[in-house]
Amino acid sequence: MSWSEKAAAVLENEHVVLTPIAEADREGVRAVALDPDIWRYFTVVVGDDADYEGFFDSNLAEHAAGRRAVYVIRDKDSGRVAGSMSLLGFAEKDRRLEIGASWLGRDFRGRGVNHWAKSLLLRHCFEVLEAERVEFKTDVLNEQARKGLRNIGATEEGTLRSFNYMPGGRRRDAVFYSILKAEWPGVRARLESGPGKAASA
Repeated sequence: MSWSEKAAAVLENEHVVLTPIAEADREGVRAVALDPDIWRYFTVVVGDDADYEGFFDSNLAEHAAGRRAVYVIRDKDSGRVAGSMSLLGFAEKDRRLEIGASWLGRDFRGRGVNHWAKSLLLRHCFEVLEAERVEFKTDVLNEQARKGLRNIGATEEGTLRSFNYMPGGRRRDAVFYSILKAEWPGVRARLESGPGKAASA
């Protein structure tokens, strides 16, 4: 079974549940996705319903084709859709992949949802897929995302300048982070201690 097939699994802990994207998720995701602040550092902009339909259809198609494993995140306390994350960049021969396309609705930021969702995905990457390396990248200007990656134990590796175009024509400098298999036990212990403790570790 390939990584893209193994990746599409239901992942769950006491805080969040991540499920592979499906048509039935369309309206639940829409309810939180139409917030322009989410897309400030994304390579796509979801500004209205037409944008959203194209965005959701693209996610469904990428997931169905095995190019990405797209997850819908639900917050267990409220039962609501909180956002989405993906596994992508499958380099199975080299045991390497990326966690990316991560976003949360306004009501779910700063509440530990990102922490617990990434904890599940990292456990899946290292303990089920048996990855050697998990990568992350973000806009050099996205200080919130960079802080979040440091807080979960990812190591900043460097900046690739003028990496890609952004909506509006700006050229993004992309900052890369990673966690290696040998580092996973320590990172897992930090993650299991909870968001506040991991951030101060």
